[in-house]
Amino acid sequence: MAAASCLLSEDQFMCPICLDVFTDPVTTSCGHNFCKNCINEHWNVNVLWQCPMCKEVFTTKPELHINTFISGLVAEFRENAQWKANSSNSEDAKPGEVPCDVCIGTRLRALKSCLMCLTSYCETHLEPHLTASGLKRHQLIDPVENLEGRMCTKHDKPLELFCKIDQTCVCMHCTVLDHKTHEVVPLEEGYEVKKAELGKTDVEIQQMIQKRQKQIQEVKHSLSFSNENTERKIAKGVQVFTTLMSTVEGEMNKLIETIDEKNRTIEKQAEDLIKELEQEISTLKKRSTELEQLSCSEDHLHFLQSFPYVKPAPLIKDWKKININPLSYEGTVLRAVSQLEETFVKEISKLVEAELKRVQQYAVDVTLDPDTAHPELILSNDEKQVHHCAVKKNLPDNSERFSNSVSVLGKQSFSSGRFYYEVKVTRKTQWTLGVVTESINRKENIPPSPQDGYWAICLRNRNKYKAFADPDVYLSLKWKPLNVGVFVDYEEGLVSFYDVEAPALIYSFTGCSFTEKLYLYFSPCPNDGGKNSAPLIILPVNHNT
Repeated sequence: MAAASCLLSEDQFMCPICLDVFTDPVTTSCGHNFCKNCINEHWNVNVLWQCPMCKEVFTTKPELHINTFISGLVAEFRENAQWKANSSNSEDAKPGEVPCDVCIGTRLRALKSCLMCLTSYCETHLEPHLTASGLKRHQLIDPVENLEGRMCTKHDKPLELFCKIDQTCVCMHCTVLDHKTHEVVPLEEGYEVKKAELGKTDVEIQQMIQKRQKQIQEVKHSLSFSNENTERKIAKGVQVFTTLMSTVEGEMNKLIETIDEKNRTIEKQAEDLIKELEQEISTLKKRSTELEQLSCSEDHLHFLQSFPYVKPAPLIKDWKKININPLSYEGTVLRAVSQLEETFVKEISKLVEAELKRVQQYAVDVTLDPDTAHPELILSNDEKQVHHCAVKKNLPDNSERFSNSVSVLGKQSFSSGRFYYEVKVTRKTQWTLGVVTESINRKENIPPSPQDGYWAICLRNRNKYKAFADPDVYLSLKWKPLNVGVFVDYEEGLVSFYDVEAPALIYSFTGCSFTEKLYLYFSPCPNDGGKNSAPLIILPVNHNT
């Protein structure tokens, strides 16, 4: 019988009404089989005693008895199916998996945990929760450990409610004791609220992720642009240096050729002199030989007769002053180097002009701040000009105002990025320009330096230019600047000063470390009895310069 039941499928043990394996199977007089409860409920609803399968109507309600044969087959089928399920699906609990709390000996892997029983079950021990009507109402979840943690430690009751005030899970006893006046809701409702909050948080996180992904793309785009710009700068630099090296090499070859040519002239002159001297030596040797032969003759008559015919010494040049002076090449080299210098100056001027056009793109509109101006300074109505007068105005001595140094700051501050401005310094014998930090000492007349928050250059005594670099750097300028441009790159730590008209780079502070707000700094210096009365004027930047 067991062997036969193994050949039967689940469909052959299925009740036609509940479509599940028979429970207490009974057989009607027409030969069809049903679960006892299923057929009785069917007849209670439909009143008529009719077979649901063949539609045969019975005149009286049939007396139903358990079909013991089918019951035996069903029991054997259930046992066989359970054995197959256990053999195929049940596994020993591995490390990290939740084991069955009911298994004795080898504990199988739990399939579900019951929140009512606070127990985890393997597939075999879970069966009652799937079939018994009383246990079907229990809430099953995926297996979890520490089910005791779902019990109230104070009242040993299930945590079934959520306190909105304390944001914690509580049991029924907690609501009438510790949380009596608090608003509590079922766990499901608290779960839905928190899940909604979690969803909102997730949306915010996704937005933050998208924003950062966009920022990554922007950074990548900026990096790509920077790389392209770097390649262009390198190509331009290589081109400039190639031109300069080619010029140097060409001038060097011309210099060598000029010197060689002059040396060849000297060599030709020396060769001609040597040849002429050798010819004279040959003539003199011949005459010496003749004289020696006559001198050796003992024939007195012959000697006396021949003596009148002896030729006098040949007329030759006076070689006392002969001298081959090597040419002086210093002048030739100097002229060649001077020509190179002119070429270099032209190339540098081109580079500075291009750089000046680039930094002028960062021009900012700035005005002077009257609250920082020394009492002896006069500002124009548009706050674009400042000059010094000998009369000290009665002004409030606020913390921002310069008390000893005749200086004034710009209103605008900068704590990032790049900015550029230009100042007219025409007809002045003294001035100081640059940028300063917010925390500089405005009450004492201290020498400016980067250590004290000043990055500035100055003119003194009409033609002496200096950078306050600690130690100071004295500047040699070919032309007296009329308009001075100031460029600052906050992140790069760069402050550069330009002669706008030349154009030329006056001086650059590099490697600066800016950690505060920067302000523009202006000092027209004392008017020196009217000799330095011209104002410093903030100019509108001409981008086409």
